[in-house]
Amino acid sequence: MKAYKTAGEIKVGVVGYGGAFNMGRAHLWEMQRAGMTPVAVAELDAARLEVAGKDFPGIQTYPTLTAMLKKSDVNLVTVITPHNTHAKLALEALKAGRNVVCEKPLAISTAECDAMIAAAKRGKLVLSTYHNRHWDGHILKAVEIIRGGAIGDVVRVDVQMGGWGKPGDWWRSSKSISGGILYDWGVHLLEYTLQIVNSEITEVSGHAWSGVWANQTKWKQDTNEDDACAVVRYASGAWSTLSISSIDGRPTPSWFKVTGSKGTYIMDWNSYELITHDGPLTITTRGPNVPAEGWKFYQNIADHLVKGEKLIITPEWSRRPIHILDLADKSTKKGMALKAKYA
Repeated sequence: MKAYKTAGEIKVGVVGYGGAFNMGRAHLWEMQRAGMTPVAVAELDAARLEVAGKDFPGIQTYPTLTAMLKKSDVNLVTVITPHNTHAKLALEALKAGRNVVCEKPLAISTAECDAMIAAAKRGKLVLSTYHNRHWDGHILKAVEIIRGGAIGDVVRVDVQMGGWGKPGDWWRSSKSISGGILYDWGVHLLEYTLQIVNSEITEVSGHAWSGVWANQTKWKQDTNEDDACAVVRYASGAWSTLSISSIDGRPTPSWFKVTGSKGTYIMDWNSYELITHDGPLTITTRGPNVPAEGWKFYQNIADHLVKGEKLIITPEWSRRPIHILDLADKSTKKGMALKAKYA
């Protein structure tokens, strides 16, 4: 891996600028905050390239990643495109000798992740995933309290999200492009879970149902599942569930709950609830979460490249939730639990 004397020497570019959340702009701002230098944007939409030029005067704009790699001296590329394009674009950049960050998820399949990791190792390059929510205030507080032993051993983590509503007519509701209903927010929720369950993955079981929305969106039979669940077993004896639905008329208010041998921890966006027991007494403690520190993602990337600090979001860590989702999808089709290849 090439070492840089200063963060300013790290010339960064993004693939994909506009879209739903203006993520290209946000990524460049965060990289700039970490001291890196924005130099290039690749985007298919000419109107978005024009906006990028106004947001970052003097930045180089290209219609494709191929053109950006050929004509610019960018040395860190962030891929902000639909999920099913991450592997192809990341591999192109890695083979061109550039460090790569992918928006989450790293890819859709375990095989794609493996190919990307192998390419990064061959080129002695950095490969990471934008898991900025690794530093969300609610998970930081949860890790602090749970790892501190407040609920004893972690027995079960239950995570769910959703409601009743027709999926939007966009790529995130197409299974072949997004990966399925579990791949968007589910990747964040699994990453939270893996921060809590400090144990190896042993087995995954998947369950899914479709039918309500399949013919009511432009994607038709390619629409995401209506309801899906991944159940994960861990070497410690703990297990976790991830459920996401577009047909659940009344989802449970507790969207992230951790059951331990000595208590229960319920995580909300802004606060937490800790339930413990003293003999027959039940003790409930509530408190605020700490502020989010998502900026630490790109700061860690810069410090890794410049100072050699340990990379926090490694490609192997990024592969773990994808491996779970990949196994869950295969398990759903086979009707049986599947052993994990990667712990």
